[in-house]
Amino acid sequence: MVVILRFRTPVVHSEFGMALHIEDESTVELETLVPSGERPIPFFWIYAETPDRVVESLRDHGAVETVEIVDRLDDATLVAIEWQPDSDTVFHDIEAYGGQILRAVCRDQHWEFVVRFAEHEYLSGFRRRCDRDDVNIHVERIFHGAEPGDDPWFGLTDAQREALSLAVDRGYYDIPRQCSTADLADELDISSQAMTERLRRAVANLARHTVLTSEPTTQR
Repeated sequence: MVVILRFRTPVVHSEFGMALHIEDESTVELETLVPSGERPIPFFWIYAETPDRVVESLRDHGAVETVEIVDRLDDATLVAIEWQPDSDTVFHDIEAYGGQILRAVCRDQHWEFVVRFAEHEYLSGFRRRCDRDDVNIHVERIFHGAEPGDDPWFGLTDAQREALSLAVDRGYYDIPRQCSTADLADELDISSQAMTERLRRAVANLARHTVLTSEPTTQR
């Protein structure tokens, strides 16, 4: 039976996390993992006042091969990263047991993960592997099965849940529509483009974690 693990781990256990040099109030979120050759290329959203500083810290890291800026919004920068996951204990241990990362967020000196394992024994193996590698993980919850209700986040990040909840509450999805993305953006103090992008990603994640739950996914 499919099992989903939600856990936190200090960033010091992650070589990649340490390379990010996350400052106060900054956040890095996994957008997706795109297959490319023998290993997937992760796309991350960087939410920071000085995102270029985070990008440069990644480029200076030995395990990171390339960092490409894909898109910029007012409050976020999307980057594609080619790197050696074997150099990062946390990501490597997840991969070793076939874990599919549904969500990965780095902030406040911690990684927050939601990972799907095909069997409970793989989750158990992952936890034993973390113990072996001296990786301290704090398990927040374990969900059994792949039903939509098993994951209370439905794959949504905090920013996406906030944006989607506001949109529903203000009647954005009503017919006729009661507000615009510009109206919603003003309430969150972000640009209309950023609001549109958050809603797009929120709806996409909801679909992946509800309508498409029978299909494996590596989305956050």
